[in-house]
Amino acid sequence: MSQKDDKKEALKRESGEKVKTRAQERSVANHIAYCIVGVIAVLAVVVAIIGFNYVNSSLQPYNEKSKETIVVKIPMGSSTKEIAKTLEKDKIIKSATVFNFYTKAQNYNNFQAGYFKFKQSMDMSQVVKQLQKGGTAEVPAGASTDSVLVREGVTIDEIGDQIQKSTHFKKKDFLKLMKNKKYLKQLQKKYPELLDSTMAKKNVRYHLEGYLFPATYGIYKGLTLKQLVNQMVEKENQELEPYYDKIKEKGLTVQQTLTLASLVEREGVKNSDRRKIAGVFFNRIDIDMPIQSDISVMYALNKHKTKLSRKDVRVKSPYNLYKHAGYGPGPFNTPSLQAIEATLNPADRDENYLYFVASLKTGKVYYSHTLEEHENKNSSLGQ
Repeated sequence: MSQKDDKKEALKRESGEKVKTRAQERSVANHIAYCIVGVIAVLAVVVAIIGFNYVNSSLQPYNEKSKETIVVKIPMGSSTKEIAKTLEKDKIIKSATVFNFYTKAQNYNNFQAGYFKFKQSMDMSQVVKQLQKGGTAEVPAGASTDSVLVREGVTIDEIGDQIQKSTHFKKKDFLKLMKNKKYLKQLQKKYPELLDSTMAKKNVRYHLEGYLFPATYGIYKGLTLKQLVNQMVEKENQELEPYYDKIKEKGLTVQQTLTLASLVEREGVKNSDRRKIAGVFFNRIDIDMPIQSDISVMYALNKHKTKLSRKDVRVKSPYNLYKHAGYGPGPFNTPSLQAIEATLNPADRDENYLYFVASLKTGKVYYSHTLEEHENKNSSLGQ
């Protein structure tokens, strides 16, 4: 074989080896591709199975063996997503995400606000049906384990005593919450018309003094201290809503209205007297004369006294309305709706009364125009 033939044969072998190499490389590449596709397919199946099991599990009861009733509050105007988060947080459903997909797929969107009774043994469809029925405006009967009574004319401090006495919550935690600026700002954002004027005031002992409406509040399992206070503030807003326009028409703020109402609450018993007493307070304010209510001094002292001394009425406090003219920082207690109405409808303003005194024996209230008349009436009553 010639040298030329040898070269041709070498080239053929080299070319064949290259073809063989490329074929091997394609085979390896195909094998890798098949492996990758196989892995992806397996992963897809695994993910699908996990997803299916997750969704299927989430549609089932949170705890099918539970017989406990849990009360959940759905606020007015809550979106489906907000409702889902609430139900997940209160352990009624397992997944807020699945709830959202489920309700969207079924085209459920007519959920109602209010208090709802749920059981952890309810599946997703049962929970949805319960939401569609609508809740109650108050805590459902039989759902409360305890209750707190907020009486008319009581202070934040006294409400704390009652909460500790009637529930598992501690007074110190309640008073701490009353000073929680972040919490107060959250409430203000939710109820601006109610709380803007109190949050704007300085030297206020408790911004929610006078804003926890007097009523009985149910305590149910799972209720937090914040939720309890939320109920009280929400109730206050509901009761005052019909009066907001009138408050503005009179050139008053909610804070000023509740401040005078808190004094009217404690100074008068009969509605007719409360209206006249409100008139006396407005008459004094109009001439920049201090209101001089003993209620203000006792709040400043943080104690109840049957009779005040000269030293008492000189106490240094913005709440002392013997020393300071005007309304002061804010309410001195929780006024009733009747006291608020009396404040917004003062009587006998044209009589220009500036003083009043109630007989300790009969409770009758006497009104005077001058200090001399007032002192003479006090002497005749032996007070």
